[in-house]
Amino acid sequence: MYISKKSAWIFSTSLGLFLAVSIPSFSQKKKVAVPVTIDTAKKKITPSTDIKSYQEIIPADSKTMKGFFKVHVVKNRYFFEIPDSLLNRDMLAVTRISKGAEQFVIPLFNIGFSGDELGRAVVSFDKIPGDRLVLRSHKFGQLSRDTTANGLFQSLKNNALRTIEASFPIKAINAENKSTVIDVTDFLNGSGLISAFTQPIPLIGDLFNNVAIDRSYLASVQAFPENVEIKAVKTFTSNKLLNTTELNSSIILLPKVPMKPRLKDPRIGYFANNYVDFDANPHRVSPVQYILRWRMEPKPEDVEKYQHGELVEPKKPIVIYIDPATPKKWVPYLIAGINDWNVAFEKAGFKNAIIGKTAPVNDSTWSMNDARHSVLVYKPSVVPNATGPNVNDPRSGEILETHINWYHQVLDLIQSWYMIQAGAVDPRTHKPELDEELMGQLVRFVSSHEVGHTLGLEHNFGASSTVEVEKLRNKAWVEANGHTPSIMDYARFNYVAQPEDNISEKGIFPRIGEYDKWAIEWGYKWLPQFSTAEQEKSYLNKWVIEKLASGKQYFYGSQLDPITDSFPLNTTDPRDQSEDLGNDAMLASTYGIKNLKRIRPQLMSWTYQKDNDYSRAGELYKELVNEFGRFMGHVQRNIGGVYITPKTVEQPGSEYEIVEKAKQKRAMEFLYLQLFNTPSWLIDTKLYMVTKTDFNLVTKIQKDILKSLLNNDKITQLISLESNFPGKAYTASEMLKDLESAIFSNLSINKATDPYRRDLQSQYVAILMTAMKSDDLSATQTVLETHAIHLAEKIRIDAKRSVEAPNKNHLNSLYRHLKRALDAKVNINSGGKPNA
Repeated sequence: MYISKKSAWIFSTSLGLFLAVSIPSFSQKKKVAVPVTIDTAKKKITPSTDIKSYQEIIPADSKTMKGFFKVHVVKNRYFFEIPDSLLNRDMLAVTRISKGAEQFVIPLFNIGFSGDELGRAVVSFDKIPGDRLVLRSHKFGQLSRDTTANGLFQSLKNNALRTIEASFPIKAINAENKSTVIDVTDFLNGSGLISAFTQPIPLIGDLFNNVAIDRSYLASVQAFPENVEIKAVKTFTSNKLLNTTELNSSIILLPKVPMKPRLKDPRIGYFANNYVDFDANPHRVSPVQYILRWRMEPKPEDVEKYQHGELVEPKKPIVIYIDPATPKKWVPYLIAGINDWNVAFEKAGFKNAIIGKTAPVNDSTWSMNDARHSVLVYKPSVVPNATGPNVNDPRSGEILETHINWYHQVLDLIQSWYMIQAGAVDPRTHKPELDEELMGQLVRFVSSHEVGHTLGLEHNFGASSTVEVEKLRNKAWVEANGHTPSIMDYARFNYVAQPEDNISEKGIFPRIGEYDKWAIEWGYKWLPQFSTAEQEKSYLNKWVIEKLASGKQYFYGSQLDPITDSFPLNTTDPRDQSEDLGNDAMLASTYGIKNLKRIRPQLMSWTYQKDNDYSRAGELYKELVNEFGRFMGHVQRNIGGVYITPKTVEQPGSEYEIVEKAKQKRAMEFLYLQLFNTPSWLIDTKLYMVTKTDFNLVTKIQKDILKSLLNNDKITQLISLESNFPGKAYTASEMLKDLESAIFSNLSINKATDPYRRDLQSQYVAILMTAMKSDDLSATQTVLETHAIHLAEKIRIDAKRSVEAPNKNHLNSLYRHLKRALDAKVNINSGGKPNA
């Protein structure tokens, strides 16, 4: 059985989330009324006189809709007729926005559009004493199936009482059909759709309560074989954010027997539901994860064919409709992006497993909000993004439906990406706006990526690192294999390719790759020979080991902690990065910079439009600088980096390997040559004069990389690696020495320093001073202080030698600030007060 575990939505950025539990204290004793206990099992309950005959409550002229339970409409009152067979059956309630309020979008979450989900909950109907039918909610997080004397099934059951969210007097009983009738009108007209039918996303749920009943109404209720759809217009008055929104709540009957789950493996990237399993280990509590995936099974008549390796159509294919409001020109490309995944499902033994379709026209029975239908929803939003969420059965991880979010402004994002990353090799980019066919292919790529998420796949940020950089310039190889083995990587486009390589679109665009095919095969292969997820474990482990040994292209690099594939974010393994290409960041970035140097002088001419200004050129210049910054970030991650490769005991080799010292030193040299040595090729005075751009965009990147290198965590990591890998590590002292040489390389040359370099040196000293503010006596602080003492002396000597006034004044200022910080540090550590 399953038992609840309260979960929290955690957003991990630069902010931390602190949760506090408040425990009341009792300073005074109060008289407590002793409850009266009634043994309802022994006492005969007399039916309430409020229960009427079925015909009296549901007259012959009532409107009745037959679904998995009946819905009756009698004089604007709504009645649910719940069969006894559905009592205590799990149902999933999902509430979405059907029509968004005028110009009402919640910042940060970007929620407020048609199709946006507000929350979901597992609910069930149950009878209680007093002639009442109640709606209970159920949460999931802990499980035990062991009903033996040594198992915890009964113990968990004793602590699994479901919360009563709403209570309804029984209005009538249909003895013939063994069903109970309740009046749900007031419940649906009030806040029930929010309070009982959802476990809303924190912060969002608070904005969708306080229903103004006089400004709200129930629009419709429809019953279907697997679901009931409720549409209501609600006016909310929370936090002074008055808005009127049309909501659609779906009540979905979950399978009586949940789909057999599949255990998550950190070597393959699948989203998963988390549980505490009390059966997995008899001596401790063990976490388990069930991956999210659609139910994919052969038809009964095709089982033998499937088991003999013949491709068969699934019993129930995945069908994703395109929002009827989608601009028609993009529909074929969005559908193509959906259907592209069929090549992956064929590896799992299924053909025509996923189908993209246009939405039915003039069909009153079809609704985008109907929980039976999966839809790609097109949203008039300024947010440059698209997302691929899903609704799943929390008992098993079975994906039931998806509403893919496609925000209109994503078109501008992918256009800018392509113009900057492929502008040097694709002449079709040499214009203000890309043509429709090229934009369509970009739409197709993003559609495929988001559909991958709806199939359960996480980002594979390590995929592109398995490709040798030089192969990305090999026309025959890259056009045959693609520039990354996974469309789930953020590898975007092949920015390594040079004009002389003559590589076509096939070698520039991402596609469903070998990793994607393998991941779908592993997750969706039907294994009827095993009755439980635990029985599959050894078989699947052996399969993964064999596959990984057969080629690097099957490697999965997590966006999160590589060992657990969960938070915190992965900031250690340089293979697992977004927006990067190839197995050598320094070489790949060198090629990328060559192309950026070709593009930058052309921005004003390529974007020239009569009767317009140069704002488009300014936007692309910012994107070009951002791309340059991403290159620097890719390289920086090698310094202090560790390759983390999750393995089971049956696999040879280490899980943790330090990035080669020579490679880390190459990374530092690259940063010196390409970043700290002022990249004057990025200066575009002509563009600065006609747009809101300047070189500060570049100096910010310099400062950000400096902060990452002088960060206490980075220094601590280097010290740790020096201890764990003696003789092999790039030490913190070595790194700081090389960094100092890169930033202050001109101090020994008796000539004026350019203002950008002086600013960089000032930033270096300021960041170093901040890093030393800690009053602890850790090895990290010792290394930083030692470095600061050496640097201060170097600056003092060079200030005396300098003859150029700007240099001399600059160096004297740096020395004074650094000396003051060191003196303060000494006083704090010795118990004294800092100098004024």
